[in-house]
Amino acid sequence: MHRHANLAEALMDRALLCAAGEALAHPVPGGGEQRISYAALDARARAVAAWLRLRDAPGRRVLLALDPGPHAAAALLGCLYAGAVAVPVPAPTASRTEAERTAAIAKDAAVDLVLTETAHATETSRRLSLVGRTGITCLAVDGLAPDATSPTATATAPPTATAPPTATAPPGLPDSGPVRTTADSLALLAYEAGPATAPRAAPITHGNLLAAMPALRQALGTGPRSRIGGWLPRHHTLGLVGQLLHPLWLGATAVPLPVRPYRADPVAWLRALDRHGVTETVAPDTCYARCAAEVTDEQLAGLDLSRLRTALDAAEPVSAATMAAFRRRCAPAGLRPGALLAAYAPAQAAPLLIAEGRGPVPGLDLRVLDPATRRRVPDGVVGEIWVRGPAVSARHGGRPADTETAVGGFLRTGDLGVARDGEIRMTGRCHEDDPADSFVVAGLALHPQDVERELLRCGRPLGSARVFCAGPGTGPLVVVQEVGAASGSQAAFARLAGRTRDRVAEEFGAATGAVLLVRPGTVRRAGSHKVPRATLREQFLRGEVRPLYQDAEPGLRTPAQPASGGAA
Repeated sequence: MHRHANLAEALMDRALLCAAGEALAHPVPGGGEQRISYAALDARARAVAAWLRLRDAPGRRVLLALDPGPHAAAALLGCLYAGAVAVPVPAPTASRTEAERTAAIAKDAAVDLVLTETAHATETSRRLSLVGRTGITCLAVDGLAPDATSPTATATAPPTATAPPTATAPPGLPDSGPVRTTADSLALLAYEAGPATAPRAAPITHGNLLAAMPALRQALGTGPRSRIGGWLPRHHTLGLVGQLLHPLWLGATAVPLPVRPYRADPVAWLRALDRHGVTETVAPDTCYARCAAEVTDEQLAGLDLSRLRTALDAAEPVSAATMAAFRRRCAPAGLRPGALLAAYAPAQAAPLLIAEGRGPVPGLDLRVLDPATRRRVPDGVVGEIWVRGPAVSARHGGRPADTETAVGGFLRTGDLGVARDGEIRMTGRCHEDDPADSFVVAGLALHPQDVERELLRCGRPLGSARVFCAGPGTGPLVVVQEVGAASGSQAAFARLAGRTRDRVAEEFGAATGAVLLVRPGTVRRAGSHKVPRATLREQFLRGEVRPLYQDAEPGLRTPAQPASGGAA
């Protein structure tokens, strides 16, 4: 493909060249898939773009709140075609934290328009109303015909409305060709950093996306015949760019898998890879470890993983033991010996992958530095990973201080890592007590203050909680939860611990490695002072936390045994 000024031009050219090709293979209930051609997807995207351009969309922020699938793909491409700035968020669920986060993102991004689906329109409107973003024009993409001449829109409704009112757009659609944007034009605002109440965006330009595409092709080993699929969320940069935009840029097929079912049951993810003929995928180390441990001989006998050419272990620290166990366990199902590779995915401001053994990414500069001295550390010594290059956003989190221009415009990823033989491996996360920090749990960013705030809503007798990971910013999640009653039966404590686990799973889709119920004053000291997470984590690892009750998964390093009779 010739050099393009923006990603929209590249995607439109690819749609013309591959009109009859399969752009999307969307899984449907029952195990089948809905197949969408490049011509059909392009027509849907052009209809969305035309609707946006009727509303003077170039440069305006557009909230995308859709389930993974054809409508989400059409909405994203429509934004790019129209020169608008896409602001992806998860489709509404029962999670209160997600609702707060969506509302805060809408306010922070100052969104002007909303693209969603009929099933989510009213709830999306309600969330926007929480932050005063009422009256924003909203389109249910699934109600827009590709050849529509007068698309319909909905104005956001008050929270009590059962259905939003409709308004018809003026007849006559404008030219649906791409708006002339440059490499410096903003394409995406990716909100992965910061807690729900104060999310931070990484601004991704068309130039960043164009530079990321060859890097992703090199890391994944992809080509036009690839079927790229995974369950990383589409509102996260790697899922959005690597598993949707990249295959469409290639002329390959995207297989957008839903998230929560496969986080809960990784073996079902293996079955999906087989069922849909996925050739390249990305998943966190936790997923591979659970597959190796949980898949049965009977399940393996029914799997064919021979079509899987590349499976990258990324998005959290990679364990050599996990990789060896997965290769050994899945070899009988046809997994190729060299298919599973370790990889590193930088922060959301750099939508690319670096896979071991696939060579350096042209133009990308990765360094492991001492965050205090800003000097390189020797090979094998842990430091913070800093990165710069054409695929890396010029700013991170909307705060210029996050980009260290004093040392050449490097992005501080917040990831800890080591360099060996010219390659870098992530080992954890740093700045655990930074209010804008996140943990990496099962490959996804989880903000501890969000979890702690949600657990505080559980009501009596549960009180303040501290949440941290057993590893440095990653690994099994540990909850140290105060209980108001220092005495109680073990059965009663077990129910409280179960309530805590269930709340974390329901709100965040994350498993909890250990729950410790402790006396008041263990987490929150006199006044409003709370023990720093890093301090409590070190006490936990040294066995100095004295729980009234503990429930930990096997193999997780546990603290001292509970005191008898409920005493501290």
